[in-house]
Amino acid sequence: MQCFPPHLWCTSLVVFLSVTGTLAADPYVFFDWTVSYLSASPLGTRQQVIGINGQFPGPILNVTTNWNVVMNVKNNLDEPLLLTWNGIQHRKNSWQDGVLGTNCPIPSGWNWTYEFQVKDQIGSFFYFPSTNFQRASGGYGGIIVNNRAIIPVPFALPDGDVTLFISDWYTKSHKKLRKDVESKNGLRPPDGIVINGFGPFASNGSPFGTINVEPGRTYRFRVHNSGIATSLNFRIQNHNLLLVETEGSYTIQQNYTNMDIHVGQSFSFLVTMDQSGSNDYYIVASPRFATSVKASGVAVLRYSNSQGSASGPLPDPPIELDTFFSMNQARSLRLNLSSGAARPNPQGSFKYGQITVTDVYVIVNRPPEMIEGRLRATLNGISYLPPSTPLKLAQQYNISGVYKLDFPKRPMNRHPRVDTSVINGTFKGFVEIIFQNSDTTVKSYHLDGYAFFVVGMDFGLWTENSRSTYNKGDAVARSTTQVFPGAWTAVLVSLDNAGMWNLRIDNLASWYLGQELYLSVVNPEIDIDSSENSVPKNFIYCGRLSPLQKDQAQRVNFSGSQRSIFVTSRGILLALFAILVSSLAR
Repeated sequence: MQCFPPHLWCTSLVVFLSVTGTLAADPYVFFDWTVSYLSASPLGTRQQVIGINGQFPGPILNVTTNWNVVMNVKNNLDEPLLLTWNGIQHRKNSWQDGVLGTNCPIPSGWNWTYEFQVKDQIGSFFYFPSTNFQRASGGYGGIIVNNRAIIPVPFALPDGDVTLFISDWYTKSHKKLRKDVESKNGLRPPDGIVINGFGPFASNGSPFGTINVEPGRTYRFRVHNSGIATSLNFRIQNHNLLLVETEGSYTIQQNYTNMDIHVGQSFSFLVTMDQSGSNDYYIVASPRFATSVKASGVAVLRYSNSQGSASGPLPDPPIELDTFFSMNQARSLRLNLSSGAARPNPQGSFKYGQITVTDVYVIVNRPPEMIEGRLRATLNGISYLPPSTPLKLAQQYNISGVYKLDFPKRPMNRHPRVDTSVINGTFKGFVEIIFQNSDTTVKSYHLDGYAFFVVGMDFGLWTENSRSTYNKGDAVARSTTQVFPGAWTAVLVSLDNAGMWNLRIDNLASWYLGQELYLSVVNPEIDIDSSENSVPKNFIYCGRLSPLQKDQAQRVNFSGSQRSIFVTSRGILLALFAILVSSLAR
């Protein structure tokens, strides 16, 4: 048996003073992460996984609203790497988004420093590698954005905080899996389900995860589906899950016995240890809508006064193929209109249902098909092909021919094609997007840079009349939503964040085969340098801008050089803090 702690804190230094010595500036927090291969046994057999600072899953990024994150990432893999921060909006700063449309990947052996602010956000999110199918081998970890002290959370402070990653898992490496995806064989069913990197309880003598708790206390469980293909149902034997937050939105608090969590989604529950604790209890993540995946992921909840192992059958899941149950459960989620979040004003003060829609997009995904001799997948008949020059760089340097601002608002009556087509978004426009799933499996759509209101979903084809079913009062705002096979999901989003933003299907094979696009949002009133952050000084250049890139050694280690600036600033700040404390002591 092997235990994993409720949370893993990252070593960091928080600076509460600005260089000028004032107390008003938002704090900076500094991290050094090394991404490398590790050896682990998620399903009982030793295999290569991707870890960070020797941890799998990786360390938790634990910050507070408006803090500035300075994250130095060293790539010790044998291939290029990018980390993306699922759900972090990077206000006016898509340079830090960590996807191929905004960033050149970090070459093997290089390091690069991300610098971003968690501006006006709270909640539970996670990061992961965004290139080369690497997420299938791990590399993911949690992100916690806490409320500022002046804004209360809408529930009593929990006695502890637990982060759980539930995930489908393959014993093949990510390199072999991506070859499978490129072939006509496609992605096979996973070999099992893991919880925090551990396989099923009592399976072939493999180690399993244990969460240690105290009787009578309440814990906040942040649960992320960090897998690549499979929707999972999460539950804890004999315990209710009180939903309180999902991807940055506080919800109406409702008890659930289980919750369907789809690929890329994050949920936050309060769980009270109200059982006798005479024995352990099962924590279960089981596959949904996937008859070919039989094994569940199982961990153990252990009270400090436990006298025995978990026993009896696993808690019952919903009927395996019942998508109606799952859709109705998703519809039951409601926004807590009276609670503040990142700001003091209530979440319900933004009357999204009263805003006039300026653009409508109906985006249809289809099953993979052969296009130009290769297996590809499309959105509105277009399979996205990442150019060698990131779109954001091409936009910044006015390089023509890299992409086209011509993504169609509806599927076109033409043959599918491979292209680099971008939505030309209107700054401060209010957009309605309907995702129509013409495939046979659940798809998770994710939008970087924003949270959208999930106003409706139903089976069948979306029509204009479908708007009569929309929730225009208390729909949850989040960044990842499920679309059931043969069904549609509608979202509303305010384009108030200038940048180049990725819209994708988070199911990894779909994303890898081209089911993604970018949304360009430019503020026309002032030039791009004023409305958005400028190009980072340590930026990596590639593609048609490769001549601008110097060898890392000539740049004094890139982020190392950048980091030294902050270290110097840290010294100044700490000195100022010491002077301030000394003067107050007098």
